[in-house]
Amino acid sequence: MEDAQESRTVGSLAKPSLDDALLPRTSIRQQRATGTGMSSSMHTPPPAANQTPWAVGMHGGWKRRCAHRSPDAAQWGNTKRSLVESYHHRRVRLSISTVPATTRPAMPATFSTESYFETQQQPDGTQEKTAAVLQFVQKWLAVQDKKVVLVTSGGTTVPLEANTVRFLDNFSAGTRGATSAEYFLSQGYAVIFMHRQHSLRPFSRHYSHSRRSFLDFLSLVPSSTKPDEQSIAVSPSVAQELFPILQAYHKVQDEGTLLSIDFQTINEYLWLLRGVTDIMATLGRRGLFYLAAAVSDFFLPDEKIAEHKIQSGKGTLSLEMDQVPKVLKPLVQEWMPEGYIVSFKLETEAELLIPKARAALSRYGHQLVIGNELHRRKYEVVFVEPLSSTIRGDDSISGASTPPLERSRDDQFKETWLKLDDIQVGAAEAGVSVGGSGKDGEVEIEELIVKELVQRHQEWISAKPQ
Repeated sequence: MEDAQESRTVGSLAKPSLDDALLPRTSIRQQRATGTGMSSSMHTPPPAANQTPWAVGMHGGWKRRCAHRSPDAAQWGNTKRSLVESYHHRRVRLSISTVPATTRPAMPATFSTESYFETQQQPDGTQEKTAAVLQFVQKWLAVQDKKVVLVTSGGTTVPLEANTVRFLDNFSAGTRGATSAEYFLSQGYAVIFMHRQHSLRPFSRHYSHSRRSFLDFLSLVPSSTKPDEQSIAVSPSVAQELFPILQAYHKVQDEGTLLSIDFQTINEYLWLLRGVTDIMATLGRRGLFYLAAAVSDFFLPDEKIAEHKIQSGKGTLSLEMDQVPKVLKPLVQEWMPEGYIVSFKLETEAELLIPKARAALSRYGHQLVIGNELHRRKYEVVFVEPLSSTIRGDDSISGASTPPLERSRDDQFKETWLKLDDIQVGAAEAGVSVGGSGKDGEVEIEELIVKELVQRHQEWISAKPQ
């Protein structure tokens, strides 16, 4: 029986360099096209005796592209060995597995986090982005007491075709994430801004996705000496508004405290989140997670997605999608157990907001849920926190399952409401400046959110057991 195969002794192991480890992978479609994939009809031929086969580690933490010498070239077609080097706590783990080369992992009925990453292809460019994160984190890890926050922002897409023409999208312009990132920077944090491609970004958000074109802020000034020449000037009416934004932007650029990496699909988001989290684990309690992205609840696995554009000749379209695994539980309990984790809960029914936030805390065991109702999200939010730090999630919950709301009890949690006052709300709705530090002089709810989180994060760091 294949399941009963024994792992054979590994031959000599060659440790690759960091440059080798961060080489981009060949996509699964490229592998199939060139005959280098691991499918049942097309698999890698045994290497010559003087060649070194390559394997990609698929276990847990920071994935490495690793080389090993097979003592018997013939057995390469029947086995796959993976050497996994983990940077978590700077330890090296060796994992050896025997898997027939002519089989691929079967698609599960329900995806757990583990089965998702075993069966869904890592997107191109992931390793280059996580390499930049590794360099960024190492830089600030060396600075005493420097705190680092991961801000996720914007919505994720679910492609309906591999050669994507159509996709499902989540409602989000990235306003909360981009705005919050600015306030974290002003509070002295180093910020990893993981955002949806083309969504709002810190500083530029003031002039993008706006009713006013940026060109309206500029004017042409005739030359005083050459009648045929003109120069560009910032209109005096906006120069005063632009100055502090430009000043803050250049300060961040000079200090190197902001790193932006982008995603588009749900698959890109999940692979990036796991890679970034593995790296940030070295920060311990100095790491803060502000998970404000609008993440898709459903997706189409690689095995179900159409290769080419879905044709409309049939007249109807039926889709059966799988539920995205709940990665927050392994993030809290395995990937980043020391970090301060903040998730968001958006509802359209106000009466569901607090019960579902409490249920999330019971389910995953993290520190804080920020609840917001769709039509009031710019003016008020609620912090829902466990009263006891011993709430560490329900171990009976796995995969994509969702437990009932009755799990929560009133005496286990506390709620703190943050609200803009009536004057501030009216000014924000009218776009009138009231002397705030936000866009167009508004007082922004994100400023209040970040101030509260900075205080809670510091308390979390100070409470670390000695």
